Amino acid sequence: MLILGVDPGTASTGYGLVDDPDDVLTMVAYGVISTTPAHTMPVRLRSIYEQLSGIISQFHPEAVAVEELFFSRNVTTAIAVGQARGVVLLAAAEADIPVFEYKPQVVKQAIVGYGRADKAQVQQMVRMLLNLEEIPRPDDAADAIAIAVCHHHSARFNTLLARA
Repeated sequence: MLILGVDPGTASTGYGLVDDPDDVLTMVAYGVISTTPAHTMPVRLRSIYEQLSGIISQFHPEAVAVEELFFSRNVTTAIAVGQARGVVLLAAAEADIPVFEYKPQVVKQAIVGYGRADKAQVQQMVRMLLNLEEIPRPDDAADAIAIAVCHHHSARFNTLLARA
């Protein structure tokens, strides 16, 4: 199953595509969609939408996994991330692709085995799980890959559970 993981943000939206041909999880593509604060928020959101729609058109993922909104202190940042997240959900819905949402702690638990793992631990495990020579950069792309891998684990578990 080809899975598109997305780590939404207005300055940088990370994406990562993983697939499991022959039951071996492999990296397909990853990167970031960057916008500049010099543009208005509507222009930035349109850019994220158009670029993400292009990625969806190019790769035709079967599922989109996105991180749920989490914030502790900065409400302004949370609102901006929420807007970017909405654009991601719209692009997936418009392409008629199911969306799966995961809390940051769930992603960390699925990747590292510990819900409070730090970013470096998650990135190192992503590298190991996908048999990559280096940790994917930038961080937003690595986070998006982790979200895609989390969904892969979850989908496999649910499939096995349904068979039992």
